[in-house]
Amino acid sequence: MSSLNVEKIFPPVIGLGVLVGLWALISIGTSSSIPSPVETFQQAMTLFSDPFYRNSPNDQGVGWNVLASLQRVAIGFGLAAIVGIPAGFVIGRFELLARMFNPIISLLRPVSPLAWLPIGLLVFKGANPAAIWTIFICSIWPMIINTAVGVQRVPQDYMNVARVLQLSEWKIFTKILLPAVLPYTLTGVRLAVGTAWLVIVAAEMLTGGVGIGFWVWDEWNNLNVKNIIVAIFVIGFVGLALEYALIRIASLFTYEEVRS
Repeated sequence: MSSLNVEKIFPPVIGLGVLVGLWALISIGTSSSIPSPVETFQQAMTLFSDPFYRNSPNDQGVGWNVLASLQRVAIGFGLAAIVGIPAGFVIGRFELLARMFNPIISLLRPVSPLAWLPIGLLVFKGANPAAIWTIFICSIWPMIINTAVGVQRVPQDYMNVARVLQLSEWKIFTKILLPAVLPYTLTGVRLAVGTAWLVIVAAEMLTGGVGIGFWVWDEWNNLNVKNIIVAIFVIGFVGLALEYALIRIASLFTYEEVRS
């Protein structure tokens, strides 16, 4: 193994070792109210030996709960992308619209996503669409803002050339704006999906049903702390996988100047 690989691998391993060590000390000092890493690992092996069992609607494997949460995130996030990305292009392209909508965005963006959940329950009369609505509203702002910023940062020389050539708005969008703005949009998408995954867990705790958030709350009601800790790691690994996938996609559209 080369020294470069050792330098990349060794620090994360040490960091994980410190985390497990602190966890073990805390479990000893709390008189078994916090399970030890070994006990939690054994429980994880039991859970993942059959993650897709289904005994009843309220008794399902952790795999089904993760898939249910991912489905809600995909729907809400997809709807936010369909609305937010075009809205960002339009707001960034036309100054009048930017002046109209920037105050609204500035007002609504800081609102906690869970504050929108009661509105979703009131309007949609169901927990599942309300959770999707919450994902939608928390995901849309990063995509609108980053896309609009990307459009506004397109060099003015490009737009002057387009004006001289009398290009249509469609050609300006496809030939100038889209290639230049795509990295900004993908950054907004990456931020949005991270926020969406965080919010869905909290939303499911409040709405119930099938999902990793509801599963955590249900295990707390059963005082099964081992399963809660396993769920925390599952939530972290899924979020990490989503983040890594979007970073890889974004890297395909990020170009750096090659210097001699």
